[in-house]
Amino acid sequence: MSLPDPIRLYGPGYKRDPYPLYERMRAAGPIHRVSFPSGVTAWLVTGHAAAQRTLADPRLGKNHALGNDRWRENASIMPEPQHSQLQVHLLHQDAPKHTAMRRLITDAFAPRRVEELRPRFQEMADALVDAMPADAGSVDLVRCFAARFPFQVLAEVIGLPPHLADRFRRDWGKVVAPVGPTDPGRPAYEARLHELQGYIAEVVADRRAAPGDGLLSHLVTARDTGELTQEELDSMIFQLLVAGQEPVTNQITTAVVALLRQPEALERLRAEPALLPAAVEELLRLDSAFELTTWRFLAEDADLHGRRVPAGDSVIVSLCAANRDPERFPDPDTLDLDRAQGSHMAFGHGSHFCPGATLARVELQVALGTLTARLPGLRLAVPDEELPWIPAVLGRGVGELPVAFDRPACPYRG
Repeated sequence: MSLPDPIRLYGPGYKRDPYPLYERMRAAGPIHRVSFPSGVTAWLVTGHAAAQRTLADPRLGKNHALGNDRWRENASIMPEPQHSQLQVHLLHQDAPKHTAMRRLITDAFAPRRVEELRPRFQEMADALVDAMPADAGSVDLVRCFAARFPFQVLAEVIGLPPHLADRFRRDWGKVVAPVGPTDPGRPAYEARLHELQGYIAEVVADRRAAPGDGLLSHLVTARDTGELTQEELDSMIFQLLVAGQEPVTNQITTAVVALLRQPEALERLRAEPALLPAAVEELLRLDSAFELTTWRFLAEDADLHGRRVPAGDSVIVSLCAANRDPERFPDPDTLDLDRAQGSHMAFGHGSHFCPGATLARVELQVALGTLTARLPGLRLAVPDEELPWIPAVLGRGVGELPVAFDRPACPYRG
C-alpha cells in the first residue's frame, strides 16, 4: 500500500499506536514528508541508522533563524516577545553557543551526584505511595505519582526552594505546545505564557537575593558575570522547569502501561528487582516519551537520505520509529527484559543528547521499583482502549492512568 504525501502525524488512532505507521514508513524508505495539526509540513527520518546519521549531521542546525518562511508561517512558534525571551535555550542553539551553555549545567546532572541523591529520591517515591488512598477502588497514577515525583526530584536537583516549588503549576507546561493566532485556545495559552514568565522572574530574583549551591543559583551567577544574557538565563530556566519533568512523567506512564500489558514481565520485575536497570532501558526503547525530536534545518538545499530537502524546511527524527527498527532490534515490538541492550535513542544522539539522561534513568528505576514493590496486584482500572493518550506533537504518554491495586505494602526500611 502506497503512503500519502504528506503523511498525517496526528489523530487519536495515531497517538494511541503510531508503530504500524512507522513500520510502513521504514519499509518504504528512511525519509518522508509529514504534516502536523498546525498545517506545517516537515521531513521525518525513521530508521535507526538514518536517525543516527541525521542527528550527527553537521549540516543540520537547531536555531529557529534557519527556518524558512514556509515553515514559520504554520509552525505556531511562541509569539514575540516571549519567543526571543524564552526560546534561546539549549535545544535551539548550535555550537559554539550550545557548547558553552551546556557546560553550565552538566555538573548538576553528573552521574556521581545523581547517584548520591538516589536515597532522597526513594524517600520521595515512598511518601507519594504512602499518601495513596488504600480503599478508593482506583487511583489516577498520573495525578498521585507520575506528575508529582519528577517535579519533586527536579526541584531537589536544581535547587528550587520549597516556597517556590509549591507555587509551580503543572498546567504551565502546556506552553511548549503553542497554538496559532486564530486557535480558540490562544487566549488561555498566552495567559499561561505570561504567568510562567512572571514565575521565572521570581525564581531569578529569589536566587539572586538568597544564593545557594544549586544549579539555579549557578545560572543566575553566570548571568551576573556575563556568561549568559538575560534571555539565555530565562530560557534555560524555562527549559529546566518544563522539559526537566514532563517527559519523565510521560515515560513513567508509557513504562507502566507496557508492564500492565505484559503481567508476566511485571511479576518478574517485582520478583527480581536487580533487573530494574536493564528493564528501564528496554522500556525506554519500547515506547519513548520523546517520540519525535524538535526541528532541525539545512542552511542550503541538500540531499538527505536520497531526497532533496529545501533549505529552511524542518527535519525531524522519530526516536520511537528508530527504536523499533528490526534491523537494529530483533522482534522490536516485544518487551524483552533479557534483550542485549544496545544503542536505543530514547535520549537522542549527538551533541544534543539529553543532558539529564542519567537523572531520568535513576528516576525511572526508583519510580518503577517502588510501584512494582509496593503496589501488589497493580492493574488497569479501565479498559486499555480507554486510556487517554496525550495529543502532544512530539511526546508520548497518557494524561490519566487509572489503576487498582491491593493495599500498599510498607517500604523496606532495614
